[in-house]
Amino acid sequence: MTTTSAPASALSPLRRWAALGVLAAAVLLLAIDGTVLALAVPSLTESLSPTAEQIIWIGDVYSLALAGLLALMGNLADRLGRKRILLAGSALFGLASLLAAFATSAESLIVARLLLGVAGATLMPSTLSLIRNIFPDDAERTRAVAVWSAAFGAGSAAGPMIGGFLLEHFWWGSVFLINLPVMVVVVVSGVLLLPESKDPNPGRFDGLSAVLSMLTVVPIVYAITHLVSSGISPIIVACVVIGLIAGTLFVRRQRRLPNPMLDVDLFRSPAFSGAVAANVISIFGLVGLLFFFSQYLQFARGFSPLQAGVAELPATIASVVVVALVGVAVTRLGRGRAIAVALAVAAAGLALVAPAAGQASYVWLALCLAPVGLGVGLSMTLAGDAILSAAPPRKAGSVSAVTETANELGVVLGIAVLGSLVTAVYRSKLTLPETLPETVRARAEDSLGSALAVLEPGSAPAQAARDAFLTAMQTTSLVAAGLTLAAAALAWWLIPSPRGSR
Repeated sequence: MTTTSAPASALSPLRRWAALGVLAAAVLLLAIDGTVLALAVPSLTESLSPTAEQIIWIGDVYSLALAGLLALMGNLADRLGRKRILLAGSALFGLASLLAAFATSAESLIVARLLLGVAGATLMPSTLSLIRNIFPDDAERTRAVAVWSAAFGAGSAAGPMIGGFLLEHFWWGSVFLINLPVMVVVVVSGVLLLPESKDPNPGRFDGLSAVLSMLTVVPIVYAITHLVSSGISPIIVACVVIGLIAGTLFVRRQRRLPNPMLDVDLFRSPAFSGAVAANVISIFGLVGLLFFFSQYLQFARGFSPLQAGVAELPATIASVVVVALVGVAVTRLGRGRAIAVALAVAAAGLALVAPAAGQASYVWLALCLAPVGLGVGLSMTLAGDAILSAAPPRKAGSVSAVTETANELGVVLGIAVLGSLVTAVYRSKLTLPETLPETVRARAEDSLGSALAVLEPGSAPAQAARDAFLTAMQTTSLVAAGLTLAAAALAWWLIPSPRGSR
């Protein structure tokens, strides 16, 4: 049952798809915002002079706030109204973007990034839960989720291109100002086009569950993101212990409550758990690839940030094609097998990146990116739709938060695991002359970017660094392909595949 100012069943097809355009714009901007900051770090470092620890927090505080608040914001959206939460979050996102763009110190930028994370946590579950209520028809909803997934993938791929263009022509704050006009459009058109919906019987709000959900996610995300740089330390171990204890208490509490924040019993369903796992690994492969692939294009092939962003477009274009293919895939194969085939296609693309990266022509790499984008886009669409379909519309916000938490964990794991593997292989394969000064050697072993900054251009050591990074990227691509293929087998086994069902 859904309470709306304009019931979903009464919305005309034109208004339904126009409303979807508003939601797609919001998620597109969020995906772009999540990828442009890395490019701006050198410029903002020169301007604000942050310490090394502050640079880490500028990047970390956004993802920590976003991941930690998703479950709470999804629950609040069910209670207070998804449209209301979405519009309030959009306004806050625009304000925080303005604060970030004109930050005059590292501290003020950290605060602005924290507010962006809070606002992002209100937007992500609201977009999916509104789709769940706007599109009651299964077939239409699957296509709508495909558009949503394409917007997310397009934003992730377009972020470096847009950021590169802005940084070549403007100051670092411009990467945040691009949020403002889009958020104005989202708020104005959202007021006119989006229906309101919420749970008519939400029950009592449980503050302890909200605290436990944050204590579960935030320490685990922090531990994952810092394990690579700091290794196993007392702080990392403490974060993992806190997260596991809080998670155990959260699950036990949800099972006792008559109206839980999250119906954890959904995870007892192999279909639901399989869909969540497929979502995590889809994002894991895509974000992990983009993370080291952008570095490869810029440092190893000498592309500018803008050229690198354009070079990644084949994956974006392929993910958009999913909108046309998703209905056929489900009808012919069934949901579980369609997800499995999509992941297998993505795995093939990731595996082919390894030999293609060694070719002189970029065309071969472009051809490999297409199946990655197609497979990840199709898998994300169907897995997200499966998660949304697992719960009644009145609980759409809470279940949407599961999808978004899976996406965020995929992002964190993709960068942390695959990024650390790239670094480890790069260092193991890098061979430098013994005559190099120790300070130069240490910089060169840190990363390819640092190596090219301290080594003479065109020299043998600089070429050795490029070759080591190429080997690292090829190795990591094959590992990502293997993990994605394993996820395909898991989806085939766990997720039901009645043909013709959506």
